[in-house]
Amino acid sequence: MFLENSARGNKQFGWIEVICGSMFSGKTEELIRRLKRAKIANQKIQIFKPSIDSRSDEYIESHDKNKIKSITVKTSYDVFEIGKDFDVIGIDEIQFFDNDILSVCNSLANNGVRVIAAGLDMDYLGNPFGPMPNLMAIAEYVTKVHAICSETGNIANYSYRKKKEDSIILIGEEGEYKALSRELFFKKMNSKKKKT
Repeated sequence: MFLENSARGNKQFGWIEVICGSMFSGKTEELIRRLKRAKIANQKIQIFKPSIDSRSDEYIESHDKNKIKSITVKTSYDVFEIGKDFDVIGIDEIQFFDNDILSVCNSLANNGVRVIAAGLDMDYLGNPFGPMPNLMAIAEYVTKVHAICSETGNIANYSYRKKKEDSIILIGEEGEYKALSRELFFKKMNSKKKKT
């Protein structure tokens, strides 16, 4: 259940919503959907993404080409400075921010802002990604979305990296990643370990 910000008297109460999942699971699509609903409700919205996501300077865009105008920021503090004057803020690819994003989200929500954050909950190794575990702990609402495993047809919960690249952060699309089910992800990861 996601309501547009409710008011009691003159005081507006904020909260934090997290949308998480693997690559190709619809996280950004769901973020855009919620932000468009807030805009229909005549709320002031602003969307942010980290500068490390160089795919587009002006938009966040889902894999099905749905997009919404955004601001690219370098630090968590930039989100607070710009976002504090809005009713609703969206943050895409939040896993790429530093841990300061936690206090930024808390401060915004405590000041009446509805914060909607979307990001990968696990990295390509299947480990919790950046600030996501702590962000999910402090959020009022957490929605986990799933992709479909193209090889098994089962629910895909893992982002499998096709390329041999050891860096945790590798911005990519279908050429670099695919969503896999638990069973297939761990089979492929174990197979990689045996080869090394």
